[in-house]
Amino acid sequence: MQDLELATLGWVDWVNKKRLLGPIGNIPPAEAEENLHAQRDVLDMVA
Repeated sequence: MQDLELATLGWVDWVNKKRLLGPIGNIPPAEAEENLHAQRDVLDMVA
């Protein structure tokens, strides 16, 4: 069971942090989310 959990965690890490998605500019989803939050912070400061 522990081996399955570790394999699942490895896959989730890859999906979120390493695979590149074309529709969002060939960057990982985690990086896209970081960019979104950074952009919101800048817009909040401007407003």
